[in-house]
Amino acid sequence: MSGRPDTPYQARFIGRKVRVSLRATEIQVFDGRTLIARHPRTVVRGGQCVQLDHYLEVLRIKPGALPGSTALSQARASGVFTPAHDAFWAAVRKTDGDAAGTRELIDVLLLHRSMDARDVVDGIAAALRVGAVTADVVAVEARRAAAERGTVRGPADQVACGEAEIVQHRILSLTQRRLADPAAVIAGLPADKRPLPSMAAYDRLLRLPDRAASPEPVPAREGNAS
Repeated sequence: MSGRPDTPYQARFIGRKVRVSLRATEIQVFDGRTLIARHPRTVVRGGQCVQLDHYLEVLRIKPGALPGSTALSQARASGVFTPAHDAFWAAVRKTDGDAAGTRELIDVLLLHRSMDARDVVDGIAAALRVGAVTADVVAVEARRAAAERGTVRGPADQVACGEAEIVQHRILSLTQRRLADPAAVIAGLPADKRPLPSMAAYDRLLRLPDRAASPEPVPAREGNAS
């Protein structure tokens, strides 16, 4: 997802002087001796080459800037921002609203920094299938895809063969499914076989005499009047 070779969070370099190395086919940007970004060199006069990954921290604060951004347009054109990302974005905005939904999308895009793109896309597809469009669900499903494909990154996520059995779980969000498609949720509910409630006991109470209207006479006590 990014042109980031070593150091993430390019937004933190805003306003800082960096060193640029101009090569035949690409431009490399260094902070001191550390390579922080790499861009292909454009051949069009006045052309721009921007990477969506470089703006994610800023866009998370200002999610309204994402839809019309040049970075998103170029990510779509290059195929980095896939139809799966668009489908996730549309679904999460339907349930969470534009701002919160866009932040969930950005959290999904941030997964590309530590996971293989194919695994993230598989995680998105799995989340859409179960109707739980959250970045956490995408992360869980992406890790499962990585384990099955053998593309897990980092020792913390690796499971040695034979050490443990991977238990398959699917995470469902009933609230998300209800908000996304209420009719489908209602149609998928099991039939209610309980008998209808009976009002017979209350009807019997209505037929009892009204004792408050005709109180019983108090019996007189025997005794001498003083």
